[in-house]
Amino acid sequence: MKSTLLKRGLLVLSIPVLAAILLYSCKKDQSSSTEPIPQNQQKVSLFLSDDPGLFDKVMLDIRKVEVLVDTCGKADDDSWNDSDRCWWDEDHDHDRQGRDSCQVWDSLNIHPGVYDLLTLRNGADTLLAGGLIKKGVMKQIRITIGSNNSLVKNSVTYPVTSVSGQSKIIVRIRHNEWDEVSTDNLQLWLDFDIQRSIIRTWNGKFILRPYINVFTILKMGSLSGRVTPWDAYPVISVYNSNKDTLYALPWRSGEFKVRGLKTGTWNVYVNTSNGYKDTTINNVTIERGKDTKLGDITLHK
Repeated sequence: MKSTLLKRGLLVLSIPVLAAILLYSCKKDQSSSTEPIPQNQQKVSLFLSDDPGLFDKVMLDIRKVEVLVDTCGKADDDSWNDSDRCWWDEDHDHDRQGRDSCQVWDSLNIHPGVYDLLTLRNGADTLLAGGLIKKGVMKQIRITIGSNNSLVKNSVTYPVTSVSGQSKIIVRIRHNEWDEVSTDNLQLWLDFDIQRSIIRTWNGKFILRPYINVFTILKMGSLSGRVTPWDAYPVISVYNSNKDTLYALPWRSGEFKVRGLKTGTWNVYVNTSNGYKDTTINNVTIERGKDTKLGDITLHK
């Protein structure tokens, strides 16, 4: 069972930072342009979200976002496993621009800066990158990371480094994984799995080994609810028979939300501390494009 101290640390958030992110998220939701998309271009929107881990804060310095587009429309074999989706660019020779005249890295507009990933949970997100790029099949996303990365654990701040100084994360994308808002207007959510992405070494240092999931709003589902009391420090696991598992850490008010769930049947496990009893809710049905509401979950000792 996870310690009460660690769970309490997870719920200590920077309210001003969260408010700023939520305000920006609301603004970008209201600012969708109705201008026609030029011929031979497509509009792309990438949102940043978080599958949380056992830390107070995780600060990621994001400098640049690019998309690898095959302008000839050639699609790769999409039968690869999700565990092979993400890697450090310097570890693999996957930059094919220059070797294939059809494939081009196209840059997106972003707000470069340090993002506190743990504020992007329970349905919160922010527009990370967007804009018009060349029309074609998108194969990869490349995220350039700066040097100002850190985490806070039990109120102590630690630097976070990449493996051997790498600075570019590659995220592989299947051609059918995008939400199509309209013709040539596509959107996708990048979900940092913090628990898998942050590795503590034998000498106490923390390194970033990125593990990023992707999800959509229109093709996938979500579930939400409210768990109380807060002093149970609940950690919520949502899992299915395929061993897919996602997590939620409720806000202090108890509200939580888990997005990016495949359609089908899931189970919800509420792990508690402080003498409260763990709770399991079985056979929760997730439907495409819908939020399944669990209502209030009251924990007891």
